[in-house]
Amino acid sequence: MFPIGDDNSARRTVPVVTFGLIALNVLVFFAELSGGDALIEQWAFVPRRFLANPAGDFLTLFTSMFMHAGWLHLLGNMLYLWIFGDNVEDRFGHIKFTAFYLVCGLAATAAQLAFSTGSNVPNLGASGAIAGVLGAYILMFPQGKVNVLMGRRVIPMPALVVIGLWIVLQFFSGIGSLATTTTMETGGVAYMAHIGGFIAGFVLTFLLRGNPRAQARI
Repeated sequence: MFPIGDDNSARRTVPVVTFGLIALNVLVFFAELSGGDALIEQWAFVPRRFLANPAGDFLTLFTSMFMHAGWLHLLGNMLYLWIFGDNVEDRFGHIKFTAFYLVCGLAATAAQLAFSTGSNVPNLGASGAIAGVLGAYILMFPQGKVNVLMGRRVIPMPALVVIGLWIVLQFFSGIGSLATTTTMETGGVAYMAHIGGFIAGFVLTFLLRGNPRAQARI
């Protein structure tokens, strides 16, 4: 079940922030390809290094959420941001959505840090912030239709089902990752970041969305 699009018929604004975030992620990835491992080591978030020197490593809280480990990592994250980000941005407004995205990314990093304080593995990727976007989307558009690719067929499914299955998978995978130190020592999928970002997005939506019908678009 692979999401490839959603219903944008109710969208009333151009999602300039979503497009800008996608562009920024792509540009940073090309910088990674040029700078190599040295750039990744410097600007990715490393839990043990951050705890040893929070002030010196403060910027990595932000830079790491625009970096990716490879083409598949980048393209997968940008697909989800493209599908779900525009409608959430339309509902929040551009400025609130920008703040929302960054805070969800920080919450995701904090959640991962809580379970990997001794790790020297660089953490990077936009998936924690995007998980926050999914948390907002499932609350705002639970009956919205998401087009998913199943085999050779494209089938519209409720967002509640598509995103609900995704977060359930993250919870089970996250619980499984706690039983092994493999991810902490050698890298892998940061499930706790996904969970933390999703919960932050879900909670923040209550604080930021206000009255969906009455709010102004910025």
